[in-house]
Amino acid sequence: MAQVQRMSRLMIKTLRDDPADAETLNHKLLVRAGYVRRTAAGIWTWLPLGKKVLENITRVVREEMDAIGGQEVLLPALLPKESYDASGRYDEYGDLLFRLKDRKGAEYLLGPTHEEIFTQVVKDQITSYKDLPVILYQIQTKYRDEARPRAGVLRGREFQMKDSYSFDTTDEGLIEAYQLHRAAYIRIFERLGLDHRIVSAVSGAMGGSASEEFLAPAPAGEDTFVDCPACDYAANTEAVTFKATPADGSAHGPVEELDTPDTPTIETLAAHLGVPASATLKNLLVKVDGEIVAVGVPGDREVDLGKLGEHLAPAVVELVTAEDFEGRPDLVRGYVGPQGLEKVRYIADPRIAPGTAWITGANKPGTHAKNVVCGRDFEVDDYLDVVVVEAGDPCPRCGTGLKLDRAIEIGHIFQLGRKFADAFQLDVLGQNGKPVRVTMGSYGIGVSRAVAALAEQTADEQGLCWPREIAPADVHLVAAGKALQTELALDVAEKLGAAGVRVLVDDRAGVSPGVKFTDAELIGVPKILVAGRRSAEGVLELKDRRTGEREELTVDEAIARLVAQG
Repeated sequence: MAQVQRMSRLMIKTLRDDPADAETLNHKLLVRAGYVRRTAAGIWTWLPLGKKVLENITRVVREEMDAIGGQEVLLPALLPKESYDASGRYDEYGDLLFRLKDRKGAEYLLGPTHEEIFTQVVKDQITSYKDLPVILYQIQTKYRDEARPRAGVLRGREFQMKDSYSFDTTDEGLIEAYQLHRAAYIRIFERLGLDHRIVSAVSGAMGGSASEEFLAPAPAGEDTFVDCPACDYAANTEAVTFKATPADGSAHGPVEELDTPDTPTIETLAAHLGVPASATLKNLLVKVDGEIVAVGVPGDREVDLGKLGEHLAPAVVELVTAEDFEGRPDLVRGYVGPQGLEKVRYIADPRIAPGTAWITGANKPGTHAKNVVCGRDFEVDDYLDVVVVEAGDPCPRCGTGLKLDRAIEIGHIFQLGRKFADAFQLDVLGQNGKPVRVTMGSYGIGVSRAVAALAEQTADEQGLCWPREIAPADVHLVAAGKALQTELALDVAEKLGAAGVRVLVDDRAGVSPGVKFTDAELIGVPKILVAGRRSAEGVLELKDRRTGEREELTVDEAIARLVAQG
């Protein structure tokens, strides 16, 4: 027996026009179709149809997590500050944390993610290697104080997430748990009907030895990833690496200073000298935890600050201001060069390889220098791939020009290692009777983000178009309007429900057939069954919402077809 939902009794209000503040497809359609309602900036109410979709995604996630031996728990969302102080993430998260105090002045936060608390739970509950390995997971609301919540439920201040954690005593066990999750994620996203890519990622503040993201390609996506057309390489742009070949610097003459007044930018310098921007060396000054650091990249490329931040995490990276130049005569704004920099760490993109020669700032106002050779005239403290990746950049694996695409992050898996176990001294008694430090993995799926990603990927000009696995019903039964049609629709709905088919039946009185048909397209249930002009003959029209294919069937044929498809 499956539920029959009657729209005459369902709390639903569809809209003909897009919300004024909506920019993305999922935001427009989820609001118009009556799935969600905005409560405040980045905070959403899930209405009855939306809650069903959310629960269906949750069910798929839960089934696949249980299949790999995961044990579900539910941790609090209100968390003590001390746990995040111990890991250092109370400060690392910065303004993203919702912070609060109770009536006694004790400090708390709303959980953005739960590595610390899961670690403490295992420390309290497990004492021996015999109790490991273990995988724990929860499906819960998380909180992040986004500066600009946008794109509807895609980037909110509270959101539904599945986070799981593996605990083992060996690195081999961690790798096995990581592969179990990876395979489970593939099954989850295939069942949900999400087109997805698995890409290499940067672990960043999470730490650990390996990290991969699951991305759903969509124009509304905030992530950019690269895809090689010639091999299977794919990566988040922040994880793309470039391998440069050292050059022979002996062919270049000595450093020569050039009079270049009013050329503080690469564009003005290149135009003044009549050289391509690629011949120049751009030196961007940033502050890393308050310390000034210079970052060198070819003049025709831009520094990807997000990429730089991921490489240097958990340090805080920010641009320098005019005040930072005060009292620093060695730093000449607009004319900085790596040669002769004092007490400044110099990070360079791998393209600034030993032996390469550049035109760059001479650390004097209105002056640049040419024949500045890496390894001869200046040294690089650290090489980090920090340029903004461009279409056509060589694939790190095969050298073919890369393609760029936008995507929504729907999952992320990490081999954390012992970062959090070290913070909380998570040890168990080993086989030899001595303490063994536990190693961990962390694995997340954005449950509410998956709703938005599916809306983005599957919608068409008429509205939403859900895959059957997560749709709020299997069939949307429309009674065109007359009493006979409504009576037939309700009778068919009851028979389908008794056979286990989930039915949404539009039995609303006083609503025109045109509005009902428009709403059916907008709501996006996979099959639309219409009790229309041939109802008196016992004939219904069955439409496939995705393909648009229509056929007329008798009542018995329609019921048999829908039951068989279920």
